[in-house]
Amino acid sequence: MQTDKIIRLAREQGVIRAADLASIGASRTLLPYLEQKGVLRRVARGAYMLVDHVPERPGFVDIAAAVPHCVIFLLSALQYHEITIQMPNATWLAVERSSRKPVAKGFQLQVVQLSGNMFSAGIEEYEGDGVIIRVYSPAKTVVDCFRFRNRTGLDVAREALRDTLDQRRASRDEIWHFAKICRMASIMRPYLEMV
Repeated sequence: MQTDKIIRLAREQGVIRAADLASIGASRTLLPYLEQKGVLRRVARGAYMLVDHVPERPGFVDIAAAVPHCVIFLLSALQYHEITIQMPNATWLAVERSSRKPVAKGFQLQVVQLSGNMFSAGIEEYEGDGVIIRVYSPAKTVVDCFRFRNRTGLDVAREALRDTLDQRRASRDEIWHFAKICRMASIMRPYLEMV
């Protein structure tokens, strides 16, 4: 039965999309049907998971499925890497300057457009429940906190630097590397020397 195949696939993968159903010979119209029956829940447009499935990274899997071209950024990246205990009231995302700002129904987003190396440097990819989660590395995130200190606060940037070094999530050299890429070396030098 096609619904059993879909449920088995959802258990194996975590998040399934209509394109995944071709491999098992199931109709894509069954996804909304199974959602209506309470078997699946819609994570994002065209992406579903079992109702009783608890994702490895709740919230991050949903965001990555809804806006796959974005990168988790600033406070949300600190939260992803478990560097901070602060809970941002919105999910911070970075997009390339040339792309449109994403709109994801049901999510509160803070979107920042970046260009060149400031966007592409430091992106790490993790797979969670069949979805690729793109997030900036801890070192790049610390530099971003200093770069956007007017939005997040200088105290958050200093705390991120201190906690990242204390927890050995990144070295001073890694942070310095991204500070140079993002043209933040002169601003961050005194803070790196003090910590």
